[in-house]
Amino acid sequence: MTSYLIRRIFQMALVILLAAVFVYFLFNISPGGPLAGIQQQQRRITREDLARLRTQYELDLYWPVRFSRWLVGVPQGPIVVGGRELLVNTPVGCYMPIYEGESSGLQPKVTGCDDYVYMSELPELHPPVRSSNGILRGDFGLSTVISRSRPVSDLLKSRIGPTVQLMSISLLLSLLLGVPIGIYSAVKQYSKFDYFFTTVSFIGSAMPTFFFALLLILFFSVFPVFLVDTIPWVPRLPPGLRESVRSYEVASWLPTVQPRSAFDQFLHLLMPVGVLTFFNMAPWSRFVRSSMLEVMRQDYVRTARAKGLYERVVILKHALRNALIPFVTIVVLALPGLFAGAIITETVFAWPGMGRLYYDALQRSDWNVALAFIFITALLTVIATLIGDILYTIVDPRIKFS
Repeated sequence: MTSYLIRRIFQMALVILLAAVFVYFLFNISPGGPLAGIQQQQRRITREDLARLRTQYELDLYWPVRFSRWLVGVPQGPIVVGGRELLVNTPVGCYMPIYEGESSGLQPKVTGCDDYVYMSELPELHPPVRSSNGILRGDFGLSTVISRSRPVSDLLKSRIGPTVQLMSISLLLSLLLGVPIGIYSAVKQYSKFDYFFTTVSFIGSAMPTFFFALLLILFFSVFPVFLVDTIPWVPRLPPGLRESVRSYEVASWLPTVQPRSAFDQFLHLLMPVGVLTFFNMAPWSRFVRSSMLEVMRQDYVRTARAKGLYERVVILKHALRNALIPFVTIVVLALPGLFAGAIITETVFAWPGMGRLYYDALQRSDWNVALAFIFITALLTVIATLIGDILYTIVDPRIKFS
C-alpha cells in the first residue's frame, strides 16, 4: 500500500502540473482578458491607466513568467536587466505608448508591439507591484474585476460556505433516495414501481438543469402571485438568493418570515436543493439498479439463496456490497462538487456560491478567480480518485494494492 500511495502521489503531482499549464495557456490565448473586464466597468480609461493596470496585475510579462509567478511565486518582484526594471511584453501602440525626451516634457512615441519598455523611462506610471507567492503557497493573487485588488482567497472563503451547505444537503439526499430506489427497482424488476422510477430517471437524465430550475420558479414563485386572490393558501417560495433582506409572507396560513432567520434560509434552500437532488438521484438510482441486476445473476448469490438465507440477507450482505464497488467511483467524484458547486443551478437561483462566482469570473474576464477555481477543482478531483481507490479495499477486501 505504501509503494502504491507514493506512485499515486507522483502521478497526481504530474497531472496537476499539466492541468495547470494547459489551463493557464488556454486562458492566456483566449480573447478578452482582465483588461477587457476593467474597460467594461470604466469606459473612459486612458492609455496611462491601462499601462498602470497591466503592471499592477503583471499583465506586462510574458505568459511563462506570469505562469511561474502564479504557480510557485518565482521570480519575485520586477525583472531587472542591467540595473533597470523591464516590462518584457508591453504591447506598445496597443495599450501603452513609449515616452521619449526629458522627464519634464515626455512626448508619446507609438511604435510596434515588440519593443521593450523600461520603467525608469515612465516614472509617472510606476505603481507598487505586488508579486504573488504562488498558488502552491495558498496565494491566488488579486481579483481584477469582480472585487478589484481584493485577494482571491478572500472571495473564495466568502463563497465556500453557501456552496458546501447547498451541495452537502443535495448529495446526502441523493444518496438516501437514489440508492434505496435503485436496490428496490432491481429486486422488483419490471414492477410498477420499477417502471415509474425508470421513467422519472429518464426525465431527470434528459431534462436540462436550467429548464427544470426555471419550471420550479415558475410554479412556486410566479404562479402563486396570480393565484393569491383566488387561492390564498397556496405557498409562494422565494425565487433566488440565500436569504432575504426584508420580511415577507409565504402563505396566509403561515407567519411572516423574518429576514436571515433559519426558516428564511430553509425556504431559499428548497428549490435549488430539489433541483440538484433530482438530477443526482436520477442517474444514481439507474446505476445502482443495473449494477444490482448484474450482481444478482452471479453464482454466489444463487448459492446464498440455496443455503436458505433470508432474502434480505442475500440482498444487503452478498449482492449490495459487490454492487456498490463501481458506484463508489461515482460518489467520490461528486466530492469536488462540495467546493465547485453547481454552476448552472447557482446562477439560475442567484445562489452566492462558488459556481456563481466562477460564472461571474468568466463573464467579466477575471482570470485570477477563474484560474483559482479550476485549479482547486482539479486538485480535489485527483484527490477524490485516490480516495475512491482506497475505498475499494474497504468495500471489497479481495482488492489489494501492491
